[in-house]
Amino acid sequence: MTQYELVGIGNAVVDVISHADDQFLGNMGIEKGIMQLIERERAEVLYGAMKDRLQTPGGSVANTVAGVAALGMKTAFIGRVNDDTLGRFYADALTDGGADFVNAPVVGGKLPTSRSMIFVSPDGERSMNTYLGISTDLGPADVPDAVASAAKIMFLEGYLFDKDEGKQAFLQASRLTRAAGGMAGIAISDPFCVDRHRADFLRMIGEELDYVIGNAAEIKSLFETDDLEAALTKTAAMCPTVVCTRSGDGVTLIRNSERVDVPVTKVVPVDATGAGDQFAAGFLYGLATSRDLATCGRMGNACAAEVISHIGPRPEADMMEIFRNEGLV
Repeated sequence: MTQYELVGIGNAVVDVISHADDQFLGNMGIEKGIMQLIERERAEVLYGAMKDRLQTPGGSVANTVAGVAALGMKTAFIGRVNDDTLGRFYADALTDGGADFVNAPVVGGKLPTSRSMIFVSPDGERSMNTYLGISTDLGPADVPDAVASAAKIMFLEGYLFDKDEGKQAFLQASRLTRAAGGMAGIAISDPFCVDRHRADFLRMIGEELDYVIGNAAEIKSLFETDDLEAALTKTAAMCPTVVCTRSGDGVTLIRNSERVDVPVTKVVPVDATGAGDQFAAGFLYGLATSRDLATCGRMGNACAAEVISHIGPRPEADMMEIFRNEGLV
């Protein structure tokens, strides 16, 4: 049986990235700096308006899986794509990047492969307009028992909480992984996602998971508070390991009674797309290799810093070399 250091479950989304100034965003009715879900017709309009397109396989957890694979670890991704042009591109690109894509493209699927139109502003902010397509149909039948049971770490994408089938897939995956001696955790993904499913998020974090990763807004949204410290305390009481990224203010990591605050060097990003995803890649690499909390945080920060230095959500530099240069390995 193949053993995986990391298995991720999430939306399989082709990212289509383009530059756009604030005037363009206003003219197209695009809200700056957030992720908006859109319908198929709107997706076609925005795609047609894009210039200098860069097409890459994306999806939050898939980006993390690709980042960990680039660090030389055996990884796999569970997700749904259609057997169309974008779906075949996605499956091939993920495999070429070193991760196993364990679900074959769906032949005859009614919905097309998911895609996200990402408009990058001159200040590095990204405005994401995502048509979810077939990826949100993921359910327990898409989770191979042999893969979930072979995962040292299982990583779940909060966006899939929007459908009951996705929640059931998460429960199945986390329980299989933990029963086999592995760890399972989740990326909260978005405060609005928490608002829609707060009770389910809290129940899963408290009863089914070993770690949770979120930014300050996401952690606070779990308990509907503006007090980050209070939210961190409550989350840490529910889950063994809590990771909270705070943009230019660094990252807070809490494991049982240990807390570490790791600073970051503030820079103006070329493109913030994938920053959280690649932070998770560095953190999970550290977790998989039994590093201490501070080193896990520094590895996450290094991966995030690399990805915001260029266009696209996945690393271009040799991250292991960067780790060596920073004394992390």
